[in-house]
Amino acid sequence: MRLSRFFVDAPLSLGQHELPEDQAHYISRVLRHTVGDAVQLFDGSGQEYLGELIEVGKKTVRVELRECFAGQPDSPLRVHLGQGLSRGERMDWAIQKATELGANEISLIVSERCEVRLKDERADKRLAHWRQVAISACEQCGRSTVPLIHPPISLADWLKQVEADLKLVLHPVAEPWASHAKPHSLAFLIGPEGGLSDAEVKQAQEQGFLAARLGPRVLRTETAPVVALSVAQQLWGDF
Repeated sequence: MRLSRFFVDAPLSLGQHELPEDQAHYISRVLRHTVGDAVQLFDGSGQEYLGELIEVGKKTVRVELRECFAGQPDSPLRVHLGQGLSRGERMDWAIQKATELGANEISLIVSERCEVRLKDERADKRLAHWRQVAISACEQCGRSTVPLIHPPISLADWLKQVEADLKLVLHPVAEPWASHAKPHSLAFLIGPEGGLSDAEVKQAQEQGFLAARLGPRVLRTETAPVVALSVAQQLWGDF
């Protein structure tokens, strides 16, 4: 039986812990775990904890953590992904795969051709949803840290504040990736479903971004981060 692994949004330590009610429901009613089952927990600090369920009820699940060890290390390449906002499952897919591929930060970019506009309460709900998508991806892939999911931000504001050794804006009419010295940190800018306008690409270049393309075919907005991060991890990361 595969060992169940869960993220807990609170500092963990050896000893007994009561899990949040929604997590308790999932463990007891969905996974149907029982007292004595082994579980593995992590809190995003980079540490992992092995323990055993000592109480399993409808709303209450308690675990005793008995072993602590270093979790899966992050890639030596720190990546900040600026991803154009897109609709529904496309955004979920991009965040899920970027998390699996080691992105450390994900910023949700509002650009000229975005078809999604989020405000106030709806924006907060979507941000919480996207964070949960990233958490679930970490639970599945074995990652011990959860990437930061930043609230939606205008392209102009993001370009002014993002910092990295190497900054790339993906654009289908740009030159292929050039030979760059190995960076310690990397920022990617990827447009929404309609892509970035020429003016936006120029705006990014004025802020130090280099235009680059991944190949001869135009990739969908949710495909581009998968390919870009895979190539980056192969060249400079932990692939």
